Amino acid sequence: MVVFLVISSLLMSACGKKEIENAVNWQVKDFTATTQDNKSLGLKDLKGKVWISTFIFTSCADVCPPMTSNMLKIQKKVKEEGLKNVEFVSFSVDPTVDTPEVLTRYGNQFGVDFKNWTFLTGYSQAFIEEFAAKNFKTLVKKPDDGNQVIHQTYLYLVDKDGNIKKSYNGFKNVPYDEIIHDIKALQ
Repeated sequence: MVVFLVISSLLMSACGKKEIENAVNWQVKDFTATTQDNKSLGLKDLKGKVWISTFIFTSCADVCPPMTSNMLKIQKKVKEEGLKNVEFVSFSVDPTVDTPEVLTRYGNQFGVDFKNWTFLTGYSQAFIEEFAAKNFKTLVKKPDDGNQVIHQTYLYLVDKDGNIKKSYNGFKNVPYDEIIHDIKALQ
């Protein structure tokens, strides 16, 4: 009987916990990049904050504008929910084109709130391709011809210690409620 009560109480206490379904634990390695404000930002600046990240570029002809709009919806939902210490980070996959000034214009076109959304550039094409593959397990490749960069359309949830916990479709059928739930679970 005592064993039954102990097991029951353990199971019941677990029912109220917020957990992230199908979580991963990929550590983001340290990086240094340049923000849209022409300031330096690295992993240490994001420590202690939950963040949503994506890979975009400003001259993208198809998926990046909807992805940025979808991130904006999440940013607004985070604000509506009163969630604190949540950052949004967009890595440019075309850093030679996406200067800080170009990224600022791009963000302004969407009406992003730069208080907690940073667009990053200032690294080489080789760096972002390797960084995306090794840390985020995602493809980034700029072909030798043309101006469109090949990349995937995921949003990534990163915990306060710089570990990627989950990825979501950032282009279509974005699971907004699940993302907000998972942000809360990490706070």
